[in-house]
Formats: sequence, structure tokens, C-alpha cells
Amino acid sequence: MNRTDDQIHPPIVLFDGVCNLCNTAVQLILKYEKEKVIRFGTLQNLASRELLKTFDTQQIHNSVLLIENGMLYQKSDAALKIARHLRFYRHFYFLIHLPRWLRDSVYRLIARNRYRWFGKREQCMIPTPEIEHRFL
Repeated sequence: MNRTDDQIHPPIVLFDGVCNLCNTAVQLILKYEKEKVIRFGTLQNLASRELLKTFDTQQIHNSVLLIENGMLYQKSDAALKIARHLRFYRHFYFLIHLPRWLRDSVYRLIARNRYRWFGKREQCMIPTPEIEHRFL
């Protein structure tokens, strides 16, 4: 059986586990992902923090993170690269051609206001037994 690189090293999405917007985004990914290979971890999780030690953490900002093919993506780059994996949403990937400063400005506006606009949980989401294997 031939394995793709995604099967050997699947993409990993790291997200703010107490953010309602982030948790909704994870649910959207789980529902619309084409290949069902993306793994997840909360930024509050010890396993996620250990994984991030392999990258230059001084350059990591409060953002959704995507680790794919040995690269770390954040902010709008991460969001758009995640969209590529989703049915119906993969068409948004064309926005990657917009200047990063413009894309990240919109991303930062939403990120700064996410708790106020969408709320915050008291604790990180607990995956159901059906999807538990996809979480770090």
C-alpha cells in the first residue's frame, strides 16, 4: 500500500481551545474535510507546546497554526491553507494571492475581537470518542 506524505505526517491544526470561534472552525473542518487526515491540538495542550518547540517560537503569534510538510503557517496563511483541504471552502484559497499585509490585517481584526464577538469557554473542548483519535 502506498502512503501519501499526509498519511505519514498529517497536517496539524493548533487552535485556541477556549475560543468559541476556533472551536466552531474545528467543527467545520471535521465536517467538510475531504481526506479526513488533519489532526488537531489546542494551544493550551502540553503535546502541542512540545510540538511547537521544533519551530522558532519567537515568531509565533496568537493565531491559528497549521503544521504541514514540515512548515509552520499562521494567521491568514494557515486559515487559507486549511481551506484547501475542505469541500466547498477550498475555493477561498485564491485569496492567498492578496498581499499578506492585507489578509493578516483582516485576520488580526477578527483575532483581537474573537472573545468579545463569539465568546469564550471555561475549558477546552473535549473530543467525542468518534474523533478523539484525531486530537493530540
